[in-house]
Amino acid sequence: MTVATLQAKFWEWLAVLEGWLASPQFYAQVIAIVVAWIIAKFVARQLVHRLPVLRREPTEGRLLRYQRLAFSCRGLIEPALFVLLMMVASSIADAALGSSWLIRIAQSLALIRLLHALIMRFLTHPVINAAARWIGLPVAAIAALGYFGDFTLWLDGLALQAGNVRVSALAVAKAAVFGGILFWLGRVSSSTGQKVIRDQEAIDIQTRELAAKALEVTVFAIVGLLLLNILGLDLTALAVFGGALGVGLGFGLQQIASNFISGIILLLERSLKIGDYIELDNGKSGILKQMNMRSSILATYDGKEIMVPNDTFITTQFTNWTHADPYQRYEVRFSVAHGVDLHLVPPLIEAAVSSHSQVLQAPEKPDVELREFTDTGANFTVEFWVSGIDEGRNKFSSEIRFLIWDALKGAGIPMPGQPQNPPPSTQPSVQGQS
Repeated sequence: MTVATLQAKFWEWLAVLEGWLASPQFYAQVIAIVVAWIIAKFVARQLVHRLPVLRREPTEGRLLRYQRLAFSCRGLIEPALFVLLMMVASSIADAALGSSWLIRIAQSLALIRLLHALIMRFLTHPVINAAARWIGLPVAAIAALGYFGDFTLWLDGLALQAGNVRVSALAVAKAAVFGGILFWLGRVSSSTGQKVIRDQEAIDIQTRELAAKALEVTVFAIVGLLLLNILGLDLTALAVFGGALGVGLGFGLQQIASNFISGIILLLERSLKIGDYIELDNGKSGILKQMNMRSSILATYDGKEIMVPNDTFITTQFTNWTHADPYQRYEVRFSVAHGVDLHLVPPLIEAAVSSHSQVLQAPEKPDVELREFTDTGANFTVEFWVSGIDEGRNKFSSEIRFLIWDALKGAGIPMPGQPQNPPPSTQPSVQGQS
């Protein structure tokens, strides 16, 4: 474009502007816009001042959630009214003046302002908010001004072509916009569906997890096919791409594929379930909290979460403490000094341990065994069964040690290093509580 062409365009637009300024229809439309803006502002202010739900934020009452939603939307009343008044004004101007181009421009700008207010009010996610403001609003402005068709043709003209493959800016934009929307919808629907499936307590937990994983795979497969269809790609042409993808999975993504397949195998063979207490071969342990496509999550009792690749449970050894049943057997060691009648110790300690509310009498009652003699006395071990894991809120071993201490002290039986005293006459020989 030459300088002479630019000058010609400038004088042409200047002549059009002079024609507008000299036209009564122009000033009539300006007056209509100003009047509509004043009316919208006045009506919005009156509504906010007169309606209790808009005047102050509700704190109680029926339908409180919807009342708060209405209160949060009070800033949208003015732009929404202005858009409606512009629609009415454009119809009147077309009938009375035969032209409403300036009103339509004002209506488009008002609509963009309303969309911006809606985005800032309801799209709180930073990425979605930024995308809506920097991509959605410009596109809406172009569409409102009537240039959307020309804009898409221009984007389609910006293309790279290599043989039969043509990639245009329009295709990339469609892939970004529709891909983001579809995968966001897919993630939301998948999360909601998985939550509904996991809430079905009538179904065993392995079946629920398998169904949840199948739903996730199905949803994203459908999303991918829909995106390809929107982009206008021939699905039959994906055969070559599928072969290349298979090779890529075999070499570059084999670990991801291995973890995914391992997760499916674990759910099918039911060797793990949510809530199991797992101890890994490296000594780390925790409760199985979640099984995802690539990894599983172990929640420890100290507030940490361990991400474990699914194939770890296939290729390495691990201990599932609660796979078949929650019952566990623990043992606590203790010693008594020389000079004690050792025959008194087993019944004394067995009775004391049995008094614990969480110690079981089946499959075996608490059992005391004499393990060895030492230079300082004799070493014993008491074995007992409980339901649960001796960690977190359960402190079986600590509580049993307190019971053993109280029982020995009450019976006057010293531990190594303590003086031997006769039992107090006022104390029972066995303490029932810790």
